[in-house]
Amino acid sequence: MMTVFPTVSGKATSPEMRVAVIAITGAGARLGQRLCASVAGLELHVSSRYVDQAGSGRHCFEPTGLKALIASHWKKYDGFVMIMATGIVVRMIAPLLESKETDPAVVVMDDAGKFAIALLSGHLGGANELAEQCAVASGANAVITTATDANDLPSFDMLAKSQGWIIDDIGRIKTLNTLLLDNEPIAVIDPTGRAQTWLHGRGNITFHETVAEAAAGAARGFLIVTANHLPPLTNPEQTLILRPRNLVLGIGCNRGTPADEIEAFVSLHLAQHCLSPKSVCCIASVGAKRDEDGLIAFAERLGVPLRCFESDELNRITFPSPPSEHALAAVGVAAVAEPAAILASNGGRLLLNKVKSANVTLAIAEVKPASE
Repeated sequence: MMTVFPTVSGKATSPEMRVAVIAITGAGARLGQRLCASVAGLELHVSSRYVDQAGSGRHCFEPTGLKALIASHWKKYDGFVMIMATGIVVRMIAPLLESKETDPAVVVMDDAGKFAIALLSGHLGGANELAEQCAVASGANAVITTATDANDLPSFDMLAKSQGWIIDDIGRIKTLNTLLLDNEPIAVIDPTGRAQTWLHGRGNITFHETVAEAAAGAARGFLIVTANHLPPLTNPEQTLILRPRNLVLGIGCNRGTPADEIEAFVSLHLAQHCLSPKSVCCIASVGAKRDEDGLIAFAERLGVPLRCFESDELNRITFPSPPSEHALAAVGVAAVAEPAAILASNGGRLLLNKVKSANVTLAIAEVKPASE
């Protein structure tokens, strides 16, 4: 069976976050205009009854079309600021909800600008941050109800988001956050050291070098940061695995090689080396392949960029495998997969030296941390 690679999930509140502000009253239209003037990435949608109070650059919708507007824009925006009663919002968005991994951030504000309530996707979607931004811009009080925030504790979904890590199983977040709130012991295994820095000593948390060392203690839950697949643990439902984005796939292929063939070859070797596709951060190749349809499609499936290097850049890199006469004749380089992987990983070490099929060559490198 063909492996279906995951795309990158999780959003961040930033100037790149696209947010729809929806107002259904005159006061709401004026408040929305103020928000859009102060917070980057906001787009104002106003009922046609009050369009003259919203200034320029706003979108107009008919009063009877609110439900259809929200439904049609639900997957187009990263977040929503709904200037209306909370009950209206709940009824409108309930049929649209799918998962905390994919649902957009939703903030509700009253049209007097007294409160900015983070209603949905507070952590991964960025609603908590968005509510804070709206509060600063309008003078409102931000209302944040996520338990970890209310108790001034870290949350493991926010740890993942802050580091750009992928949550292996979103269902484990609730379990680990509950243990954190109950002050139960949690063991962390994180070779990067970032979790320890981010947690700042908050919570009943200990740090360990190995899984075996952590399992020998009294921990009720485990957090493991790794690109590797792990054997089943004693309490898998209490083990959260976060995937750092630290693997580079160096790939060369013959012209016209389909994405399915590339994917099958990569899947085989990732599995053989117990590496998670969720930890792949980019695909690297030679400049002559930047228009290779199969490689482009595979990168899109994986949800990562395709980085292509010019031949002279690749030829300057020292790599372990013998030079390829085929690559030299085809694209003017002594090799593609290994030097491309090394370059894109900032000089990182190869976890897999070049392997080849009839149409694909592959090397895997681990990204070298900037501090090294």
